[in-house]
Amino acid sequence: MEGSSDKRLGKMEKDMFHIIHKVPSGDGPFVKAKQAQLVEKDLEGAVVWFWKAINEGDRVDSALKDMAVVMKQLDRTDEAIEAIKSFRGRCSKQAQNSLDNVLLDLYKKSGEVDEQIALLKQKLRLIYEGEAFNGKPTKKARSHGKKFHVSIKQETSRLLGNLGWAYIQKTNYMAAEMVYKKAQAIDPDTNKACNLALCLIRQARFDDACSVLEDVLQGRLPGSDDPRSRTRAEELLSEMGSRWGPPVLPDGPVLDMDADLVDGLERLMSDD
Repeated sequence: MEGSSDKRLGKMEKDMFHIIHKVPSGDGPFVKAKQAQLVEKDLEGAVVWFWKAINEGDRVDSALKDMAVVMKQLDRTDEAIEAIKSFRGRCSKQAQNSLDNVLLDLYKKSGEVDEQIALLKQKLRLIYEGEAFNGKPTKKARSHGKKFHVSIKQETSRLLGNLGWAYIQKTNYMAAEMVYKKAQAIDPDTNKACNLALCLIRQARFDDACSVLEDVLQGRLPGSDDPRSRTRAEELLSEMGSRWGPPVLPDGPVLDMDADLVDGLERLMSDD
């Protein structure tokens, strides 16, 4: 009886260890990678175990994604990008969206704006072709530890917002303006409104920019109660008259939006 009680107690302690540290149970390379990452805080060691998990086919979906995240923490961004590109073919269809999101973060950190734009366009195409969310109308997402559901149109607006910001980095303000206007037509918010105003300001279209910023300051948009958005809108208004000079022209094509992508987004916006 005493030996049985000790075994039960040992199992309970082991279970509590996995729960507290959010480490999966088992003794394979993926579990050892997560233990190195989360318990021992040995990120370099975790990468070694993640590679072993990928090569042995142990929870490859999670191993590849988690390894790329750890590599980003270690400033091994280029390696992480190459790892995803080289090994995502071993992952399930359900894992591809998460890998894309990690890849976008890696592109942002490495300053690869053209790659961001190409991937964002690809993700938008999957949406209007009905391939996003694995055919479901919503997907589960997590932010600050909380889970929630995201609709197709919310995701479309978010991706368009990211695409608009990428165009801003390329100083292609006309393309960014078009993208932000589509995003606002689908799921408006104050952050995208301020970015749209910035695009208009950089094109010396100050009256149009004022109109957009007034919507933020007058509380006409979701998120208008966010003091950060109000502060940014006020700063853009106050700086408009003194800091911004003549229109900024892009180095490359003015409207870098493929015709089929524009048509697909129009169909999505008109679909109730």
